[in-house]
Amino acid sequence: MSPSLFLTIRKTMPKQSQMGQWFEEKVFKPLEDKKMPVMEHLHEFQHRLTRAVVVMALVFVGTFFYADALVTWLRVPLQNYFILDSWEWVPSDLPKIPLVFLAPAEALWQNVKVAGLCALVLTTPYWLWEIWQFVVPGLHAQERRFVAPFTAISTVAFFLGLTFCFFFVLPFALHFLLSYGLASGFIAQISIANFVGFILWFLLVFGLIFEVPLALTLMAKLGWVDAPLLRQYRKWAFLGSFLFAAILTPTPDPFNQCIMALPMYFFYEVGIISAQIFGKKKPKVAEEDESVEPSVPAVTRPVVQSTGTVAAGDDDYVSVPDSGPR
Repeated sequence: MSPSLFLTIRKTMPKQSQMGQWFEEKVFKPLEDKKMPVMEHLHEFQHRLTRAVVVMALVFVGTFFYADALVTWLRVPLQNYFILDSWEWVPSDLPKIPLVFLAPAEALWQNVKVAGLCALVLTTPYWLWEIWQFVVPGLHAQERRFVAPFTAISTVAFFLGLTFCFFFVLPFALHFLLSYGLASGFIAQISIANFVGFILWFLLVFGLIFEVPLALTLMAKLGWVDAPLLRQYRKWAFLGSFLFAAILTPTPDPFNQCIMALPMYFFYEVGIISAQIFGKKKPKVAEEDESVEPSVPAVTRPVVQSTGTVAAGDDDYVSVPDSGPR
């Protein structure tokens, strides 16, 4: 190829491919695996895991001193509504409900639990970074281009699920349950362990619900499912959402099942749209004239006459002579 022709081709290349080539050479190639032995991989895994645990332990020490403030924040949805227009909390019409502990170490243990989970959530980006640095040398370039955005989007989706649950789901769920109990003539005294467990479980479940579209997109990208198959199982997904909600909700009331099952099915529909857009494309069907195989002519067997001779065909077939007595 002449230099002038090469320069012409380089100039006509799209900017996106040039940017991708630069990103491949400057970012991905330095991360290529250096053919490390198995023991070196294990040592590297040990070092990264140790660093992640140390960082989480340091964050836990800091969050434990603010555990009382964190529990106070968890009590906010108990007797307040979040108003989206003014971006502020407004007190509900419920009376002040005290939180009690029924065991000597119950309050301390709940503070440890809240501080530990908060430290885990805060250090999640660092955990993902250490996992990425350990896994990325063994991935191909196209796999790295897919895994990195998928991990980042899944993390953002999980935090969005936590935010949606804390500001919108929990106030209505708690208000409905407590109003029902007070209207029945009961006195509300909630155990700190039950309350914290209820709040944290709801937050975790809604964080995972927001991952449903990404999970369906990943399955469609790998070719395991496609949009027509997901549409075919819509009614089963609707039924399965309520079954999962009945299992996951800490209370058996239908209200909590609905506020958990309906978002789950909604994100199933979002996953169908995402699978339609980002799913693995099937190869195009070839033209009919190319796909039809040429017909093989049928093999005609010679017809044996009753006298032991074979009828002569176009190829003048000669039969085996009879060796018996004449």
